[in-house]
Amino acid sequence: MNEDAAFIVDQVDRHHAWFQESLCLIASENVMSPLALEMYLSDFGHRYAEGLPGKRYYQGNRYVDQVEIRITEMLQRIFRCELADPRPISGTVANLSVLFGLTKPGDTITTVALSDGAHISTAKFGAVGVRGVKTMTYPWDEENMNIDPDGAAKLIREVRPKVALFGQSVFLFPTPLRELKDAFREVDCPVWYDAAHVLGLIAGGQFQDPLREGAHIISASTHKTLPGPQHGVVLANPKDEGMEKALRRSIFPGVVSNHHLHAMAALGIALAESEAFGDEYAAQVVRNAQALGQALHERGMRVLGEHLGFTASHALALDVSQEGGGAQVALDLERANVITNKNLISGDKSPVNPSGLRLGSQELTRLGMGPAEMEQVADLIARVAVKKEKPAAVARDVAELAAQFRKVRYSFHPETNAYRRHVLVSP
Repeated sequence: MNEDAAFIVDQVDRHHAWFQESLCLIASENVMSPLALEMYLSDFGHRYAEGLPGKRYYQGNRYVDQVEIRITEMLQRIFRCELADPRPISGTVANLSVLFGLTKPGDTITTVALSDGAHISTAKFGAVGVRGVKTMTYPWDEENMNIDPDGAAKLIREVRPKVALFGQSVFLFPTPLRELKDAFREVDCPVWYDAAHVLGLIAGGQFQDPLREGAHIISASTHKTLPGPQHGVVLANPKDEGMEKALRRSIFPGVVSNHHLHAMAALGIALAESEAFGDEYAAQVVRNAQALGQALHERGMRVLGEHLGFTASHALALDVSQEGGGAQVALDLERANVITNKNLISGDKSPVNPSGLRLGSQELTRLGMGPAEMEQVADLIARVAVKKEKPAAVARDVAELAAQFRKVRYSFHPETNAYRRHVLVSP
């Protein structure tokens, strides 16, 4: 092993050791099961499969095709959709495929503002801007931490957007799609829902059902509340045959060549685990997020959405402007081995130094924590953010708690495929 290789291996080992002693509360992350990880490390990762099953541009896809067909069927079954495409290699690539399929440069779409929780792909400097698409943002109801449905309906009727886009990266409460159905019908625009953060909650019946509430298309990543690999999907009940063809063509050859077959196989395991354990897991994720929000509130932190129970998802949004701002609090917590991220909240202008902090309960839930542990997590966060204890002292207690939760739950046994709840993170 040469010096460069040794350095890289050492840094990865250090990272792994650090995260074994940390509490990971990034709302956009999760951990795969050992069986999914085994698929991720398989020979699929060395191979190419451009096109659709049975219509490939490469040979050698005899078994890849069968895996892709089965995963497509699972997606159609779980999300009750006509079109399911597991080829996007990330959530943003899934978003790009919808943009390329349904819009052209100069078109206008309606969406959520970044400061109200939208993903960066909807910004002028993100995928929407790269496509040359203009945006108009929905009015926001700060009290209810959601789109103002009356204002949004008025905007849609006035703008008559090419596409009405919904979904957020700070996604606390279901989008009022049903309340906007009349506006959608009048304008006759496709309705697109970015479910990256809440895909696992939708699968588990714990958030909302966008395709039954007014959306035509769902795009998503597959590694947040759905604890799979970093990959993407497009799901749809297309308005017509033209929409289906446009989406298929925009995925391949539009924004995807080979679609990372190892990640697709790992996604299949995550979907199978979701069918087996997803309802219970999703419900626990939401219970834990609400318990964590309440516990932080009781310790003097300003958790948004208090009168609504703080959240109906995995995510929490905190205003930490009085504790030093999101950037400083996130850095202090990292020094205590509590991994979070700074985040814009409504009214913020600077993404570099925002007022907010974002938390997510999905990874700690996957490792077996419940409401009692959320009390302990809240204590640790408040000791750093509110009491201003030295992070190094808090880190010792963080490591002690983390050491008790190093096994993946809601997963299959990696050897027998029998249902089992206690599987080592590293097989």
